[in-house]
Amino acid sequence: MPIHQQEQLPGLDDIQRVQQPAIYPGQSIQERFEAFHALNPWVLRHLEALAADCVAKGFRRVGIGMLFKLLRWRYGEATHGDAFRLNNNFRSRYVRLLIERHPEWVRLFETRALRAA
Repeated sequence: MPIHQQEQLPGLDDIQRVQQPAIYPGQSIQERFEAFHALNPWVLRHLEALAADCVAKGFRRVGIGMLFKLLRWRYGEATHGDAFRLNNNFRSRYVRLLIERHPEWVRLFETRALRAA
């Protein structure tokens, strides 16, 4: 998609300030991710739109790390410097959600076995 058509991606006005959930001793990564995702559902929408944009451009492989970096950049644009604290430990969970929502993307992303629950 040409740069001038990128308005098809969710707009910067859809980006909200990140809400951080309370963290409790003994919480698993999965539990922390679920709490974060419940407070920030827009993050998945934006990652999904960025991945769909890559698919539309013909990408055969996409790294979730790249999508996180793009989202951090867009967040910086939308919030004028507010720190975007998106835990890299959540990348494996977000990529699994993307594949769950779009099974046709299974070959787009590389996944590994989860090491921690």
